[in-house]
Amino acid sequence: MRDVIIACDFSSAEEVLAFLDKFSGCERKPFVKIGMELFYGAGPSIVREIKKRGHKIFLDLKLHDIPNTVKKTMKVLSGLDVDMTNVHAAGTIEMMKAALEGLQKPDGTRPLLIAVTQLTSTSEERMQKELLINAGIAETIGHYAANAKEAGLDGVVCSPLEASIVKEACGKEFIAVTPGIRFADAAADDQVRITTPARAREIGSDFIVVGRPITASEDPVAAYNRCVKEFIG
Repeated sequence: MRDVIIACDFSSAEEVLAFLDKFSGCERKPFVKIGMELFYGAGPSIVREIKKRGHKIFLDLKLHDIPNTVKKTMKVLSGLDVDMTNVHAAGTIEMMKAALEGLQKPDGTRPLLIAVTQLTSTSEERMQKELLINAGIAETIGHYAANAKEAGLDGVVCSPLEASIVKEACGKEFIAVTPGIRFADAAADDQVRITTPARAREIGSDFIVVGRPITASEDPVAAYNRCVKEFIG
């Protein structure tokens, strides 16, 4: 199941399609993440277009609302035929169960559903001072992951530094999707809890989400292939 997901954090359909054109001659079609910027800018049609081109899609909208609203929204999103989508674990077990129910199609199939534990831009100090969560970040992420598993979800989003905590709390089959990936020779940008593709593999990540190290590279295809080689082998 291990794979590299490219975070296509572009603001328009033209930009993302021009970027994906660079991979048109590649044997391996990258798994891509469509986040809020692109989805809100280009609309659901961009999901359909990228899917038509043969890419797997992680629709990263991080739903967090009352259970009924999340359920109805997931029912709409299920029609886009994505491969993975997510909610915020802070929305409670009831909300996550509602999301799962809404996502399931009439034939019983559904994409993978995962929950965000804490954003990789959040440090323990900020979590405690600004969010008033007094537990440590490792304990909080382990607890949120256990809640997601209880709700029936497939896994969580966490930093690669907490992937082993998630596996210990929820078992090795519970998926750890980890952003905050940087090459050893790259800048951290605005991420706080980061590591390399190779180290992410060692500590239990199932999917890594890589944005700027690929999308801002002078040679995105080479950067993607480097990620694949370091993470998958």
